[in-house]
Formats: sequence, C-alpha cells, structure tokens
Amino acid sequence: MRRRNIDISFFVIIVLLAGMSLRQGGLSDPRTWIMEKVLLVPAIIIGLTFHEFAHAAVAYKLGDQTPMLQGRVTLNPMAHIDWMGLAALFFVGFGWGQPVQIDPYQFRHRRRDELLVSVAGVAMNFLLAVVFTFVAKLVLMAAGWEWLSTGFGNGIWQMVLYIVQINLVLMIFNLIPVPPLDGFNIIAQIFNFGNTETYWRIYQYGNWILVALIVFGVTGMIISPCVNAIYSFLTNLILL
Repeated sequence: MRRRNIDISFFVIIVLLAGMSLRQGGLSDPRTWIMEKVLLVPAIIIGLTFHEFAHAAVAYKLGDQTPMLQGRVTLNPMAHIDWMGLAALFFVGFGWGQPVQIDPYQFRHRRRDELLVSVAGVAMNFLLAVVFTFVAKLVLMAAGWEWLSTGFGNGIWQMVLYIVQINLVLMIFNLIPVPPLDGFNIIAQIFNFGNTETYWRIYQYGNWILVALIVFGVTGMIISPCVNAIYSFLTNLILL
C-alpha cells in the first residue's frame, strides 16, 4: 500500500471486525485463539516488513532518494510497521504497513518506475510465499511427520505455513484495484492515467470505497478464494 491516509472510518471498521473475530473464536476457545495469534506474529511482521522494504528498495534503486533519507531501505520492522495495519492483520485477516513515500519526479522513467515500485511489494509477498513453501518442504524432509506431530514441531510447522498464508493475503489484498492499495497504482500506470485529474478524483474517495467493500464483504469474497487456491497449490508442492 502506498500514499495512504487512514481516517476514522478505517478505525471504526477495524474495531467492529476485531470484535466479530473475538466473538467468533476468541471468547469460545480463548486458549486456542491466543496460541493461533501468537504463531501468526512472525508471519505478520515478516510479510509487512518485506512488503514495504521492497517498495523502498526498488524506488531507491530507480533513483529516488526519499526512502533512503527516511530510513526505509532497511529490514528493521520498526521502520515499516503501522500499528493499526498490524492490528487489522492480527485480528481481521488483512492489513498494511507504514506506506513508503516516494518522489516520482526523481525517477528517470516516471511511468515505468512508478509501476515497478507498485508491483514490488506484492511481488515480494509472492516470493516469500514460494520460498517458505520450500522451507516447509525442507523441514518435513529433515524432521519427518513424527517430529511435526509433537507440540514444538507442530508449532514450528504452523508458523512456517502461516508465513506462506499471510504473504498471500497481503499480495491479494494489495492487488485489489482500489486506492490507496497498490493494485490501483498498478492499473493507473498500465492505462496511463496516474497523473490525471481522474486519478486524483478517484483517489480522493479511495478510503470510503475500500471501507464499503470491506463492510459488504467484497474484499473477503476476493481474498479468500484467491488465497485458498494459491495456498492449496503451493502446499501441494510440499507433498510431492
């Protein structure tokens, strides 16, 4: 996610959805719910950190000094974590990091470079999902199912699979073509309206459009089947 202004509407929606999540799982079986959320923490931090680092690193590589001057070309999670976005991913199942600010006027090929910066985050999430799929396969080959059936082994196994899953969630969520998500910027550069009045007019109402999609369950209808399909394909590779 890039160029974002979180308003009170997002805060209210996240609180409401978090409350629903607690009622559905946390209150009925708090111990299992807490353990699941603890195992999710590394996946969330890795996914958000690498996503925003990819934006910053690609922008810097293409000539924009802004991310470097703001200390964003780093894998230090504290430089990239947005606490509301982290909480949303933790409780609700989708979220965002602290957006990387860029100055497109420093790019040599503005349209191409803005497209590459927008794609970088979701591409990094997909790469991480693939890498940790093979990490899971290596763990299985080295340890075997017997070790994975132990409490510690199962915890490690679930943690690795959560990293795959969360990165797929971040990838699909950010590809939704609605501002302020990366998908909107990708579409804007492909169809060359990224520096037009139309772009900024749509962008002005982006938060409200996204809130409406969340409230009416459209984001869930997009994210769940896409993530499940890719996750099933990747995890099937583990058993080959």
